[in-house]
Amino acid sequence: MTPLRYLAAVALVIAATCPAFAADPVFPPGARVGMTPLVGLAKAKSFIGFETEDQGVKVLVADLPAEAYSEVVNAFKANPGGTGGIKPESIETGAGLAYYTAENAKDGATNVRRYSMILPGPTFSGYVAVQVPENASKIYTDDAIRQMFASAVIRNAVPVDEQLGLMPFKMGELSDFKNVRTLAPGAALIVADGDEKTGFETAPFMIIGIVGSAPASPDDRGRYAQQMATTIPGVRDGRITMSEPVRIDGQAGFETRIDATSGKDNTPVTIVQWLRFGPQSSLRIIGSSPRADWANSFPRFRAVRDGIRPRG
Repeated sequence: MTPLRYLAAVALVIAATCPAFAADPVFPPGARVGMTPLVGLAKAKSFIGFETEDQGVKVLVADLPAEAYSEVVNAFKANPGGTGGIKPESIETGAGLAYYTAENAKDGATNVRRYSMILPGPTFSGYVAVQVPENASKIYTDDAIRQMFASAVIRNAVPVDEQLGLMPFKMGELSDFKNVRTLAPGAALIVADGDEKTGFETAPFMIIGIVGSAPASPDDRGRYAQQMATTIPGVRDGRITMSEPVRIDGQAGFETRIDATSGKDNTPVTIVQWLRFGPQSSLRIIGSSPRADWANSFPRFRAVRDGIRPRG
C-alpha cells in the first residue's frame, strides 16, 4: 500500500443534517483521536467514530503505526501534486500539522465523496476517514469537513476504566501493570510494564482477548491450543515446553508454555497461553516475560487471569 493510500484506505457511508459545530472536541469511547463533530453526528454504536441517527453519515477514527505519518509527509514533499489524481492538502490541527485528501468515488451504485486525514501522535499516527454520498454533499461540503478536521486533537492515553468498559469481560485484577492499551476495542487489550515507545518485549506484558472460534470437540483442544500458540505475534524460535488441559474459572481450558525470542533486542522470553473454551468462542490470555524475570511474572499473570469474569 502506498503512503498516500493510508489516507484513502478506509471509507464509510455518510448522509446528514447540518454542519454546525458542537462546543468541544469529543473522543469516541476507546479512541485517542477526537474532534468537534458536525451537528447531527453522535458517537457511533458499532464502530469507533461518529454517525447520524439514521446511521447514514459516518466518520471513522483509528490509530495507525507511528511511521505512517512520516511516510505521508515524505511522500507529500517528494510529490506535492499527489498521485493518481489524489492531491494531499495540509491543515493545522490541535495535534499539529495534518494531511488530508478528498476524492470522488463509487460505493456500489452511489456516488460518494471520500475524505481521509492523517495526523501526528506521540507514539502513533491518528487517522480519520469520512464518506459523503452525493445527496448529502450540499450539507457536508468540503469546507465543512475541513473545519471538522481542523478541530482534531489527540490524547496520549485513554482512561483505563473507559478501555475496560469496552471489553466483553470484566477484569478485577491488573497486578500493578503500569500501562493498559486497547488493541482492538471490544475484543482485545494489552496490559504491560513497558509501552509503545520503549517496547513491550523487554518487560512483562499480557494480551487478553476473545477468539471467535473454538475447537470442534474436546479431543481437539490440545491441537487447537498448540496451533494458536504458533500464531503469537513477534515470537521467533519458539519451542513449546508444556501443553496440558486446565480448569479456568470452572470452565475447560488449556495451558501452553513456550520458550522463545522476541522483540528487536532478541530478548529471551517465556510465554504462557491460556485458553478458556466457550461454545462459540474462546477467551485467550497470553503472558510474556523476559526469562530471567519469569518466577516473578507468572504469579502476576495468573492473578490477572483469575480476576477475569463474564460481563453482564
